[in-house]
Amino acid sequence: MQQSMVVTRQACPARRVPSGEPVVIPVDQFITINQSLGGNFTVTWRGNMYRIDGTDAAAIGQEVELPDFADDGSGEINEEQVWQALDSIFDPEIPISLVSLGLIYGVAIDRDSGRVEVKMTLTAPGCGMGPVLVSDVEYRVGKVPNVKAVAVELVFDPPWSRAMMSEEAQLEAGLFF
Repeated sequence: MQQSMVVTRQACPARRVPSGEPVVIPVDQFITINQSLGGNFTVTWRGNMYRIDGTDAAAIGQEVELPDFADDGSGEINEEQVWQALDSIFDPEIPISLVSLGLIYGVAIDRDSGRVEVKMTLTAPGCGMGPVLVSDVEYRVGKVPNVKAVAVELVFDPPWSRAMMSEEAQLEAGLFF
């Protein structure tokens, strides 16, 4: 998406990137949409970067398309759909999914209980956006048919490094040489 300038239509909750500090952008404010991937928006307002959740898209005159997963009727959780849900969540600072960044360390599915456990990390242990990303994972994976519960465990061992990124993500970020 090309950057675009919009005016807030109503007060809009947002989180400052990277601190995660909650703010409310007032009505009638000019903001620049920098990225709109994975159903959320990264915007600039008054020289600072913010993340706006897709559930608040109407406040900035936008619509979102979230992944829609078909139930195959088996009553089972489809692991591929879980990974698709995870791959639809993007880092708010760079247009790369959590999966491509190498932030998802593992997925375990308990088919009897309908519980999905996700082990993930952050690019830095003190990242203020951590709780927001965890919430995104819980919400998106929870949309997969037959998922009844989602548990996310943040782990920092092994520590994340750019070597964990997919080659495509490294190319996109300009880190692959």
